[in-house]
Amino acid sequence: MTRGHLQIVVCAAGPAADVTQLVTTATQHSWTTAVTATPSALDFIDAEAIERLTGHPVRSAYRSSLGTRRSLPAADALIIAPATYNSVNKIALGIADNYAMTTVAELIGRQVPTVVVPFVNAALAARAPFQRAVAGLRDERVRVLLGTDDGWEPHPPGSGNSRQKAFPWTTAFKAATRLAGEAPAGSTDRS
Repeated sequence: MTRGHLQIVVCAAGPAADVTQLVTTATQHSWTTAVTATPSALDFIDAEAIERLTGHPVRSAYRSSLGTRRSLPAADALIIAPATYNSVNKIALGIADNYAMTTVAELIGRQVPTVVVPFVNAALAARAPFQRAVAGLRDERVRVLLGTDDGWEPHPPGSGNSRQKAFPWTTAFKAATRLAGEAPAGSTDRS
């Protein structure tokens, strides 16, 4: 018996290569998963390995055929990780310029419990647009794992490679499942 379905969106940052850690953690807790990648993230991941683990194709583009039904279960939770500076800003502004960002915009609009884990350096995190984006997402009840309280801080510029192994995949999963348990009845529209 599955507990729920976790939709994962990966962006083009180093930790994306390790998204299978999140898939494995979710599977061990009886969640099904599917991964959507931004177009640039495809260069960071092993799509075949992910597809073997999830049983679903990695999506990064819109379908071209009309009339085909949705092949994935409705999402009970959404994790966007790693989320780049660019993607965090796009999500907050509602910019849906690719399949992954459209998926995120729709799922947040449906009030699917959502966790965003930025992977940004301190210089980018200090920028006002990024700070506004994080605040705006939090105002929309999106859980952004960032800051001292979350144990996940921006890294010094040029040190991303050394921070990649510490990426908080398990923390993200725990946050998403907590949110899914707290979600009001009916908030995950399954239409």
